[in-house]
Amino acid sequence: MRFSPIFFVIREMMQAAKQSVRIRGRIKRKRMIAMIKVLVAGFKGRMGNTTVQMVNKNKDFELTAVYDPRATESNLNEVSDYQELDVPVYNQLQQINGAEVDVWIDFTSPDSVFENVKYALEQRISPIVGTTGLTDDQVSQLQALAKKEKIGGLIAPNFGISAVLLMQFAQQAAKYLPDVEIIEMHHNNKLDAPSGTALNTAKLISKVRKEKVQGNPQEKEVLPGARGADYEGMKIHSVRLPGYVAHEQVLFGGQGEALTIRQDSFDRISFMSGVAVAVSKIQNYNELFVGLENIL
Repeated sequence: MRFSPIFFVIREMMQAAKQSVRIRGRIKRKRMIAMIKVLVAGFKGRMGNTTVQMVNKNKDFELTAVYDPRATESNLNEVSDYQELDVPVYNQLQQINGAEVDVWIDFTSPDSVFENVKYALEQRISPIVGTTGLTDDQVSQLQALAKKEKIGGLIAPNFGISAVLLMQFAQQAAKYLPDVEIIEMHHNNKLDAPSGTALNTAKLISKVRKEKVQGNPQEKEVLPGARGADYEGMKIHSVRLPGYVAHEQVLFGGQGEALTIRQDSFDRISFMSGVAVAVSKIQNYNELFVGLENIL
């Protein structure tokens, strides 16, 4: 009996899902003994503000400082939402004392993230980075520094568990359906395109798929850019619209069949479970990982 490639894709996706459930069960059972001292960089942004709330509510974490170059406050209790907290606010990197911080959570901007993470590693602080926009060369430099200092860290294109599963499922599907395009959709204030999640999805797929030209080799773009960005023959399309948060579709096509894998984040709180897992575990490592799946 002959099976469609989709049969094998679904089988591998189910196996990956079962593994994810086992992993999350182990994470839930694991308890931290000592409180982890956390600094949130970019606390004035939406993701940074959500992270401050998560850290403050987590009984295993201690919010010891926040950082943002735009800050004019000296203490977080000057912000109306945090009047009950006594947490110092810094607006310059040099003000931050590494001895007072265990983990640095970064949701800043593509222009500043490299220097932020470099400073954190130099101060022997474990960085958890959700800011996108780092180049491959910058990531390599930071990984070399982390290895030298023996500091654990994580750069995650996406902290949502559903997004991690999408990337894993897409990699499995590409083994059987190598013709693929990626559509990522975000809010209209996002600075970089394509998203880090879409780019990382393409990189993971490229590990199991040979580079190839898709579509008609004689095709012509009547409007330049109509076919999207190109990554080893895979087209990546970026949508920026108000009302969206973070969404991605990976489309596969085969002879007489198609497969779509989609992930939606409707609220920024969906990323916080992944951030919390990373904060809890990252000090157990002595290298800088790319991708949340590496520490699950």
